[in-house]
Amino acid sequence: MVNEKETGKKSRGEKRGILGYLAGVKEEFGKVVWPTKNELSSSTLVVFAVCAFFALSFWLVDTGFLALLRKVLGITLS
Repeated sequence: MVNEKETGKKSRGEKRGILGYLAGVKEEFGKVVWPTKNELSSSTLVVFAVCAFFALSFWLVDTGFLALLRKVLGITLS
């Protein structure tokens, strides 16, 4: 196989500069399989549910530790 050094030419997919980069980006975007509206909405719902679950979990743990520290150290907020 002949390489670039021997021919002095770049192959079709190896253009130089920003235009070559943008051409590659456009080509890769054509390969992307985009989610359907149904897939997108269900995935979004899952993300929100998981975020809410962890936020509530961290809040409960934080509140529990605060209550424990208040009891052990005798701290009162005025």
